[in-house]
Amino acid sequence: MIEEPRAEAATWLRFAAGGPSLSRHILVVDDEARIREGVQYALEREGFRVSTVDDGAAALDALTRREPFDLVVLDVMLPGMDGLELCRRVRATSKVPILFLSARSDEIDRVLGLELGGDDYLTKPFSPRELVARVKAVLRRTDDAPDEEEPKKRITH
Repeated sequence: MIEEPRAEAATWLRFAAGGPSLSRHILVVDDEARIREGVQYALEREGFRVSTVDDGAAALDALTRREPFDLVVLDVMLPGMDGLELCRRVRATSKVPILFLSARSDEIDRVLGLELGGDDYLTKPFSPRELVARVKAVLRRTDDAPDEEEPKKRITH
């Protein structure tokens, strides 16, 4: 079951103060309610709209049947379809940015997540401020990325 975005006074205050646009919709996928709720709270405080699901199948359904998401925060160790398999399936049809969250902190796990199509990888436990900073950084990079048809611009200094 997908949980819809909550409208909070803090969200509107951040938006009015020039924070991230409320049109930025983030899907949080984690089987631990405490993690989902904490991530949702941290992102909503920064003005993001957040929807949450608790497994890979629900995430795949949300990603294929709903309005497009601007970013996915994805736990690696999910019941049923794990986060790595979900990332493979999403990457087959979408370039939506994916930020992995995982208790698996070995280098091989981080590298595998990135090689399968993740845009960033954050290990648990994590700081909510760091998570928000990474989400903003990934969105900045994807916003600034040229379209494939657009010629690449040369960087000068």
